[in-house]
Amino acid sequence: MNLKDISTSVPKKDHKGKVSGQLAYISDVKVENMVYGVLYRSPIAYGKIISIQLPNLPEGYEAVGAEHIPGPNYVKMIKEDQPIFAGEWVNYIGEPILMLVGTDLNILYRLLDEVKIEFEEHQAIYTLEEAIKQKSTSACFASYEFGESLANISAIEQGAHQIIEEEYDTGYQEHVYLEPQGMLAIYKDDEIVVQGSMQCLYYIKNALLSALACGEDEVRVVQSPTGGGFGGKEDYPSMMACHVAVAAKAVKKSVMLVFDRSEDMVVTTKRHPAKLKYRTALDKEGNILSMCVDIFLDGGANEGLSSVVLQRALINSAGVYKIPHFHAKGFCLKTNTVPNGAFRGFGAPQSFAGIESHMGHLSKLANIESLKYKRKYLVKQGDPTITKGQFRDPILMEEMIEDLLNVSDYNKKKGEFQRFNQQNHRYKKGIGTSLFLHGCGFTGSGERDHIKATVKLAKSKDEKVMLKISNSDIGQGILTTLCKIVAKELDLPYEEILYPYPDTKEVPDSGPTVASRTTMIVGKLLERAAKKLKAQWQIGVEQEIVENYVHREMIPWDEKTFTGDAYPAYSWGVNIVEVEVDRLTGNVKLEKVYGNYEVGKVIDERIMKGQIDGGLAQGLAYGYLEKMTSKQGRIQQKSITDYGPPTSLDVVSIESKVFDNPYADGPYGAKGAGELTLIGGAPAVQAAVEDALQTFFQQIPITPEVIIESLWVREGEEVD
Repeated sequence: MNLKDISTSVPKKDHKGKVSGQLAYISDVKVENMVYGVLYRSPIAYGKIISIQLPNLPEGYEAVGAEHIPGPNYVKMIKEDQPIFAGEWVNYIGEPILMLVGTDLNILYRLLDEVKIEFEEHQAIYTLEEAIKQKSTSACFASYEFGESLANISAIEQGAHQIIEEEYDTGYQEHVYLEPQGMLAIYKDDEIVVQGSMQCLYYIKNALLSALACGEDEVRVVQSPTGGGFGGKEDYPSMMACHVAVAAKAVKKSVMLVFDRSEDMVVTTKRHPAKLKYRTALDKEGNILSMCVDIFLDGGANEGLSSVVLQRALINSAGVYKIPHFHAKGFCLKTNTVPNGAFRGFGAPQSFAGIESHMGHLSKLANIESLKYKRKYLVKQGDPTITKGQFRDPILMEEMIEDLLNVSDYNKKKGEFQRFNQQNHRYKKGIGTSLFLHGCGFTGSGERDHIKATVKLAKSKDEKVMLKISNSDIGQGILTTLCKIVAKELDLPYEEILYPYPDTKEVPDSGPTVASRTTMIVGKLLERAAKKLKAQWQIGVEQEIVENYVHREMIPWDEKTFTGDAYPAYSWGVNIVEVEVDRLTGNVKLEKVYGNYEVGKVIDERIMKGQIDGGLAQGLAYGYLEKMTSKQGRIQQKSITDYGPPTSLDVVSIESKVFDNPYADGPYGAKGAGELTLIGGAPAVQAAVEDALQTFFQQIPITPEVIIESLWVREGEEVD
C-alpha cells in the first residue's frame, strides 16, 4: 500500500493479532523453569516493622525480600524514595514487604495468609485535607511559585470592585487499562531478561541496573504486547520489574508476577487527587483584574513522578486564557496512601477542570454568557504564556469554536433547553463547553538535557526497513503511524516497514512513551532518518542510519524561576456536551458530544478518531461517573464494577473534526494528540450539568449523590 496522503487510514500493524485473539500478552507466556511470585503487602498505613515470621515453606518455595537486593533498595524516578521491598518502615497499605515464589499459585496464596508480621503502628495522614492542615510539619515532595508579585496583586485587589474566592476538588482516577500489570524475569546465567506490559523500556532498564548492581550487558528489557497504559504503565512497571528480577536472581529461576484486577486497582498508581484555590479580583463589569491560583496535589506515600505532574498542573493553571496579573503556586504533599503517578494528561486535567469551572462561574457573576466571557480572554498567536514563554504558532481556537457552535446549533439549543426546563420539573437539559490545550512533549529542556533521544533505521539486503526505537505501542497505534511516516518518506509500501516490539538489546534509547511526544519527537527523528536513508539508498546492501535529537532553541526554560518556554508546541481543543439531568435520581444522561481539535497534522485518521472517542469517554467519565475513594488509607473500589467506568450504554456518538495546522518541527506537521482528547471532557460535562440545574459545583466527579445533595441544599431541605 503506497500512501498519497499521510492521513489516509491503513490497516493497523497489530490488527490481525488483536482481533483474532492470537496476540500473546505477558500472562500467556510460559517459559522453562518458571515459578510465580506473590507479594506480601503492608496491612497498615504507617508503621515500623518489628518482626517477620514466615511459615514453613515447602521444597521449591522461597521468600525474597530487601536482603536479596544486590544494589540500593529503591526505584528512582525523580528521587530515591520508592523502596522495592519495605525496609524498616511501611508508608501505605499495600506496600510490598516480601515476595513468595513457587510453582503453584494456590499454595503461594495459602502461604501468604500464614506470614505473620508484627508492626508498631504510627499515626498516618490519610487525606489531602489533613496533609494541607499539617503542611508546615509534614512532608512536601515539591513546591513551585511564579507569576506577578503578590505585592502588585495585593495593590490591584485593593482597588477591585469584588474579590471572588473558590475552592475546587478533583478525586482519584483509575486507568482501567484492559490488561492488568504483569512482568516476567527470565533467568539466565549471564543475563536477566525482563519482559512485560510497559510504556518506558529504558526507565525499567535503569531501575534494574541499579537494583541488581550489574553491568549493561547483564540485563535486557523487552516489551510484550500491551493492553493499554494511559500513563499507568509509565512508572509502576519499574517497581514490578525489580521485584521479578531480584527474585529471579535470588532463586535462579524465571519468575512471573501478574496482578489480578483487584490487586491492580488497590495498589497501583492513580491520578493525583487535587485541591485548587482561586482568588480573582473583578471590576464593576465583571472583568478580571488579577487571579491567584494555589494547587495542592496528593502525592501518596512516595514522590515518584509527582513533582513533574505538579509542574504541568501549574503550567496549565490559567487554561487557554490571557489573564492579567496572574500568580500561581503549588504543592505536592505526602499522605500515607497508595502512591499517585502518571496518568493521561499528567496534571492538566485537574487544572483545566478547575479553571474552566472558575471561568464559568465568573461569567455567571458578570451576567455574560459563559462562552462569550471566556472568548474575551483567549490567548492569541504571539501572546506570552504565564511562564513568560510565547505562543509562537497560529492558534485556530476562534475558528474551531465558531465551527462547533454551528455544528451543534449551540445558540438555538440554549433557547430550546430553557423552554424545556420551564415546562419540566423532573428532567432538565443543559449544554456546556470547554476550551483547552496541551503542551506537546517534555516540559522545558527535558528532551535536550535528560532524554537525548536516538533512533535507528536498519535496511536489510532484501530492501526491508526496520524501525529501531524504544517506544512502545500501548494501543495508541504507533506501530502503524511511525511506519507510515517512514514508508511515506522512502516511497515504499507501508507493509515493507517493520517495527518489532522493542528490546533494549536491539534498540537505542529513543525516550519513554509519554507526554504526547512519540509521534511529534520520535516521528520527526524517523522522518529525518528516512530522508537520509533515501539519499544514501544502495540496492542489496545492509545499511543503518542513526538520528539524534536536535533541540529547537526558544526562550530557555528555568525550573527554579518557572520561566521560559515550557513546551515547543501546543495542541488545542473545544468540546460541547449536552446532558439531561434527572432531579429525582441525580442521574446524568449524555445526549450529544462534540469535539473540535487541532493537532498539527493527523498521521492516520482512524487512529486519531480512536484517540478522540477514547479520550473523550475517559475525560467525560472523570467529570461525572468514575469515583474512587480511600478510607483510612485503603482504596475502597476493588473491581471495575465497584469503580464504574463508562460502558457502551453511557457513551453517545461523538461528532468530531480535526483542523489542519501543520507544525514545522513535527513529522508532516504532526503534534501530540493522545492526552489532549481527555482534557476537555470533565469541564464540559460539569458546565452542562450546571446549565441544566442552574447551580454551581465545586468538584468532580458530579455523581448523583453530589447532585441530590446540591439540590437539597439549594431548596433549603435538611441534609441527612
